[in-house]
Amino acid sequence: MSHEDREKWQRKYREGAYASRHHASVYLQQHLPTLAPPLHRALDLACGAGRNALFLARQGYQVDAVDIAAEGLARGKTSADDEGLDNICWYEHDLDAGLPVRPDQYGLIIMIRYLDIALLRAATQHLVKGGYVLAEVHLQTDVSVTGPGSKRFRVAPGTLASVADDLDMIDYSEGVTTDPDGSVVALARLLARKR
Repeated sequence: MSHEDREKWQRKYREGAYASRHHASVYLQQHLPTLAPPLHRALDLACGAGRNALFLARQGYQVDAVDIAAEGLARGKTSADDEGLDNICWYEHDLDAGLPVRPDQYGLIIMIRYLDIALLRAATQHLVKGGYVLAEVHLQTDVSVTGPGSKRFRVAPGTLASVADDLDMIDYSEGVTTDPDGSVVALARLLARKR
């Protein structure tokens, strides 16, 4: 990620971006109760201020939460401290450079509203057998929706499904939906399991 992009995200978090967004991804909330990973260790790629990492930690997962924006991570850490959650490790790391230097083995890897298909494919190599990958990314659409305006930050139809080429697909969908805050969004969603 460029220095300008890093600073853009730092500024957004300093100015309070996403401060009212505390709910975890609806897709994650819907599917987590049905999962039985062999290891309750999770990796949250591009975690932002940690809303999904916090949700996983509340469910007993040990979470590695990775993001480029120190401001977002600091907000997440403060929230975790306020709740007495000590099972999240916060990592400032540029995911454009790949995964953190020494990625662990995980029972669950999530990528929510961040687009890097190659990174997600690489991350699945760190799933234990029977582990899950769950992703939710903005989808290209002609419909007027909330989210990134550039196609650069939206996945083309069918592309996210390719992450599961070597995995067992459990669920896949693409379409327009409404977030809990009333925002209309176009999303591609994937849940797959390592054989």
